[in-house]
Amino acid sequence: MGRRERKKAATRKALADAALELFLERGYDQVSIKDVAEAADVSTTTLFKHFSGKEALVFDEEAEIEAGLVAAVRERPPGRPIPAALRDYVLLARIDAAADPGFAPFLKLIDDTPALRDYAHRIWMRHETALAHAIAEDIGAPEDDTTCAALAHFALETVNLARGQADPRRTVQHAFDLLDRGWQAATHNRTAAD
Repeated sequence: MGRRERKKAATRKALADAALELFLERGYDQVSIKDVAEAADVSTTTLFKHFSGKEALVFDEEAEIEAGLVAAVRERPPGRPIPAALRDYVLLARIDAAADPGFAPFLKLIDDTPALRDYAHRIWMRHETALAHAIAEDIGAPEDDTTCAALAHFALETVNLARGQADPRRTVQHAFDLLDRGWQAATHNRTAAD
Protein backbone atom coordinates (compact mmCIF):
# COMPACT_ATOMS: atom_id res chain seq x y z
CA MET A 1 0.00 0.00 0.00
CA GLY A 2 1.41 3.37 -1.04
CA ARG A 3 1.58 6.52 1.08
CA ARG A 4 -1.58 7.99 -0.43
CA GLU A 5 -3.60 4.82 0.24
CA ARG A 6 -2.24 4.63 3.80
CA LYS A 7 -3.26 8.25 4.40
CA LYS A 8 -6.77 7.61 3.02
CA ALA A 9 -7.13 4.49 5.17
CA ALA A 10 -5.95 6.41 8.25
CA THR A 11 -8.45 9.22 7.59
CA ARG A 12 -11.26 6.72 7.07
CA LYS A 13 -10.38 4.92 10.31
CA ALA A 14 -10.15 8.20 12.24
CA LEU A 15 -13.60 9.18 10.99
CA ALA A 16 -15.16 5.81 11.83
CA ASP A 17 -13.52 5.76 15.27
CA ALA A 18 -14.58 9.34 16.06
CA ALA A 19 -18.13 8.63 14.92
CA LEU A 20 -18.47 5.48 16.99
CA GLU A 21 -17.06 7.17 20.07
CA LEU A 22 -19.47 10.10 19.72
CA PHE A 23 -22.45 7.85 18.94
CA LEU A 24 -21.78 5.68 21.99
CA GLU A 25 -21.20 8.71 24.21
CA ARG A 26 -24.10 10.93 23.11
CA GLY A 27 -26.44 8.70 21.12
CA TYR A 28 -26.69 8.41 17.37
CA ASP A 29 -29.45 10.97 16.88
CA GLN A 30 -27.64 13.59 18.99
CA VAL A 31 -24.50 13.59 16.80
CA SER A 32 -24.27 15.43 13.49
CA ILE A 33 -21.98 14.83 10.54
CA LYS A 34 -20.30 18.13 11.42
CA ASP A 35 -19.62 16.83 14.96
CA VAL A 36 -17.90 13.74 13.55
CA ALA A 37 -15.82 15.76 11.07
CA GLU A 38 -14.70 18.13 13.82
CA ALA A 39 -13.80 15.26 16.16
CA ALA A 40 -11.66 13.72 13.41
CA ASP A 41 -10.22 17.14 12.50
CA VAL A 42 -11.38 17.06 8.86
CA SER A 43 -13.95 18.96 6.82
CA THR A 44 -17.42 17.60 6.14
CA THR A 45 -16.41 17.48 2.46
CA THR A 46 -13.58 15.13 3.37
CA LEU A 47 -15.95 13.01 5.45
CA PHE A 48 -18.28 12.60 2.46
CA LYS A 49 -15.32 11.56 0.27
CA HIS A 50 -14.94 8.55 2.56
CA PHE A 51 -18.50 7.78 3.67
CA SER A 52 -21.84 8.08 1.91
CA GLY A 53 -23.70 9.21 5.00
CA LYS A 54 -24.07 9.07 8.74
CA GLU A 55 -25.14 5.41 8.90
CA ALA A 56 -22.16 4.32 6.81
CA LEU A 57 -19.81 5.67 9.51
CA VAL A 58 -20.97 2.84 11.78
CA PHE A 59 -20.54 0.00 9.29
CA ASP A 60 -17.10 -0.05 7.77
CA GLU A 61 -16.52 -3.72 6.93
CA GLU A 62 -18.82 -4.40 4.01
CA ALA A 63 -16.16 -5.86 1.69
CA GLU A 64 -14.87 -8.17 4.42
CA ILE A 65 -18.37 -9.46 5.13
CA GLU A 66 -19.05 -10.34 1.51
CA ALA A 67 -15.65 -12.02 1.20
CA GLY A 68 -16.39 -14.05 4.34
CA LEU A 69 -19.77 -15.21 3.07
CA VAL A 70 -18.39 -16.26 -0.30
CA ALA A 71 -15.42 -17.98 1.37
CA ALA A 72 -17.81 -19.90 3.63
CA VAL A 73 -19.19 -21.54 0.48
CA ARG A 74 -16.03 -21.85 -1.60
CA GLU A 75 -13.58 -22.84 1.12
CA ARG A 76 -15.72 -25.21 3.16
CA PRO A 77 -14.26 -28.67 3.84
CA PRO A 78 -15.04 -31.37 1.28
CA GLY A 79 -18.37 -33.02 1.98
CA ARG A 80 -19.62 -30.15 4.15
CA PRO A 81 -23.09 -29.07 2.96
CA ILE A 82 -23.46 -25.42 1.95
CA PRO A 83 -26.21 -24.67 4.52
CA ALA A 84 -24.00 -26.03 7.32
CA ALA A 85 -21.07 -23.88 6.20
CA LEU A 86 -23.30 -20.80 6.03
CA ARG A 87 -24.78 -21.59 9.45
CA ASP A 88 -21.29 -21.78 10.93
CA TYR A 89 -20.36 -18.45 9.34
CA VAL A 90 -23.53 -16.72 10.55
CA LEU A 91 -23.09 -18.12 14.06
CA LEU A 92 -19.44 -17.15 14.25
CA ALA A 93 -19.56 -13.78 12.47
CA ARG A 94 -22.85 -12.51 13.84
CA ILE A 95 -24.36 -14.43 16.72
CA ASP A 96 -21.23 -15.39 18.68
CA ALA A 97 -19.67 -11.97 18.03
CA ALA A 98 -22.77 -10.42 19.59
CA ALA A 99 -22.12 -12.38 22.79
CA ASP A 100 -18.72 -10.67 23.21
CA PRO A 101 -19.08 -8.16 26.10
CA GLY A 102 -16.81 -5.69 24.27
CA PHE A 103 -19.21 -5.72 21.34
CA ALA A 104 -22.32 -5.17 23.46
CA PRO A 105 -22.29 -1.34 23.43
CA PHE A 106 -22.02 -1.34 19.63
CA LEU A 107 -24.93 -3.77 19.28
CA LYS A 108 -27.02 -1.82 21.77
CA LEU A 109 -26.41 1.32 19.71
CA ILE A 110 -27.69 -0.47 16.60
CA ASP A 111 -30.64 -2.15 18.31
CA ASP A 112 -31.72 1.10 19.99
CA THR A 113 -31.47 3.18 16.80
CA PRO A 114 -34.09 2.33 14.16
CA ALA A 115 -32.12 4.02 11.35
CA LEU A 116 -29.03 1.93 12.18
CA ARG A 117 -31.03 -1.26 12.64
CA ASP A 118 -32.62 -0.83 9.20
CA TYR A 119 -29.32 0.15 7.60
CA ALA A 120 -27.57 -2.88 9.14
CA HIS A 121 -30.22 -5.16 7.68
CA ARG A 122 -29.98 -3.52 4.23
CA ILE A 123 -26.19 -3.76 4.02
CA TRP A 124 -26.22 -7.37 5.25
CA MET A 125 -28.79 -8.28 2.59
CA ARG A 126 -26.71 -6.50 -0.11
CA HIS A 127 -24.52 -9.59 -0.15
CA GLU A 128 -27.40 -11.79 -1.31
CA THR A 129 -26.50 -11.73 -5.01
CA ALA A 130 -22.80 -12.45 -4.48
CA LEU A 131 -23.68 -15.30 -2.14
CA ALA A 132 -26.26 -16.73 -4.56
CA HIS A 133 -23.69 -16.64 -7.38
CA ALA A 134 -21.09 -18.42 -5.22
CA ILE A 135 -23.63 -21.13 -4.36
CA ALA A 136 -24.67 -21.53 -8.00
CA GLU A 137 -21.05 -21.73 -9.12
CA ASP A 138 -20.33 -24.34 -6.48
CA ILE A 139 -23.12 -26.66 -7.58
CA GLY A 140 -22.76 -25.95 -11.30
CA ALA A 141 -26.10 -24.15 -11.62
CA PRO A 142 -26.81 -21.07 -13.73
CA GLU A 143 -25.99 -17.76 -12.03
CA ASP A 144 -29.68 -16.85 -11.81
CA ASP A 145 -30.80 -20.17 -10.29
CA THR A 146 -33.77 -19.49 -8.01
CA THR A 147 -32.95 -22.32 -5.60
CA CYS A 148 -29.50 -20.82 -4.98
CA ALA A 149 -31.00 -17.34 -4.65
CA ALA A 150 -33.55 -18.62 -2.12
CA LEU A 151 -30.87 -20.30 0.00
CA ALA A 152 -28.76 -17.12 -0.04
CA HIS A 153 -31.75 -14.95 0.87
CA PHE A 154 -33.04 -17.06 3.71
CA ALA A 155 -29.54 -17.80 5.08
CA LEU A 156 -28.90 -14.07 5.36
CA GLU A 157 -32.34 -13.41 6.86
CA THR A 158 -31.55 -15.71 9.79
CA VAL A 159 -29.59 -12.85 11.38
CA ASN A 160 -32.66 -10.62 11.37
CA LEU A 161 -34.82 -13.51 12.59
CA ALA A 162 -32.50 -14.04 15.57
CA ARG A 163 -32.52 -10.37 16.60
CA GLY A 164 -34.28 -9.92 19.92
CA GLN A 165 -34.76 -13.66 20.52
CA ALA A 166 -33.97 -15.04 23.98
CA ASP A 167 -31.60 -17.59 22.42
CA PRO A 168 -30.39 -16.22 19.06
CA ARG A 169 -27.98 -19.12 18.56
CA ARG A 170 -30.80 -21.65 18.87
CA THR A 171 -32.99 -19.58 16.54
CA VAL A 172 -30.28 -19.64 13.86
CA GLN A 173 -29.68 -23.38 14.39
CA HIS A 174 -33.40 -24.14 13.91
CA ALA A 175 -33.66 -21.92 10.85
CA PHE A 176 -30.67 -23.61 9.24
CA ASP A 177 -32.04 -27.06 10.07
CA LEU A 178 -35.08 -26.12 8.01
CA LEU A 179 -32.94 -24.62 5.22
CA ASP A 180 -30.73 -27.72 5.14
CA ARG A 181 -33.72 -30.06 4.71
CA GLY A 182 -35.10 -27.88 1.91
CA TRP A 183 -31.68 -27.63 0.25
CA GLN A 184 -31.20 -31.40 0.39
CA ALA A 185 -34.61 -31.96 -1.21
CA ALA A 186 -33.98 -29.32 -3.89
CA THR A 187 -30.52 -30.59 -4.82
CA HIS A 188 -31.76 -34.19 -4.75
CA ASN A 189 -34.57 -33.25 -7.17
CA ARG A 190 -32.03 -31.41 -9.37
CA THR A 191 -29.77 -34.48 -9.49
CA ALA A 192 -32.72 -36.76 -10.22
CA ALA A 193 -33.86 -34.49 -13.08
CA ASP A 194 -30.37 -34.47 -14.67
